[in-house]
Amino acid sequence: MKKIFLAIVVTIFFASAFGQTISKIAINKDGNFDMFYLLLDDDVTVTMTNDGVIKAWGVEIYSDRISYMSKLENYPGRVEYYSDNDNESFRGKVKYIGRTMITYYASYDIESLRGKVKMIGLSNFDYYSPFENDLLKGKIKKAGSVTFDWFTTYDNEAFKGKLKSVGSTMLSYYASFDDKLIRGRIKSIDRITFTYYLSTDRQEYQGAVKSGTPLQTINGIKYYIKF
Repeated sequence: MKKIFLAIVVTIFFASAFGQTISKIAINKDGNFDMFYLLLDDDVTVTMTNDGVIKAWGVEIYSDRISYMSKLENYPGRVEYYSDNDNESFRGKVKYIGRTMITYYASYDIESLRGKVKMIGLSNFDYYSPFENDLLKGKIKKAGSVTFDWFTTYDNEAFKGKLKSVGSTMLSYYASFDDKLIRGRIKSIDRITFTYYLSTDRQEYQGAVKSGTPLQTINGIKYYIKF
């Protein structure tokens, strides 16, 4: 009986510990980061910006016609918010989505962190400090076990401020000396490459995607490029 009870406790613990995972990262047509998606318990998806702000949540439903298109449908389960009696940096923010609790950096934390997501379930969130490069300040540095790196002011003009890596997955972009229609656009994610029609190609094709599909799954994370 004790062994059964222990097994149940361990199962619940690991379900909570690993129930919050980055499922998708969206990148805009110009190569700039859009948002990332976290999958919580009960198949609830939360979308967040690169500076620790929750934008939306719901059940992600993919289109039957266009496989890479999706939308968030209303989550009918438990949703609770912090009250006016809570720390001023928490007030009005979502506290529970289903069984998952969300906490934020408080008013007594350093100013650059106040109000940003601190924990979702058992996953900690960390951000680049005010003492980092100007283009890193306040951006997400770590979400659970996943680390984020970004191009800085020292990089090529077309790369600056863009996502450089997610864990071991490297991203690259077309540089400022490339064709004017593709400068700054995503060039590769890990071993997946993207090419585009240039200003020297037929006018009706110029700037359109030549190779590479909008949705790629790499190292367990989906990357959605909004061509």
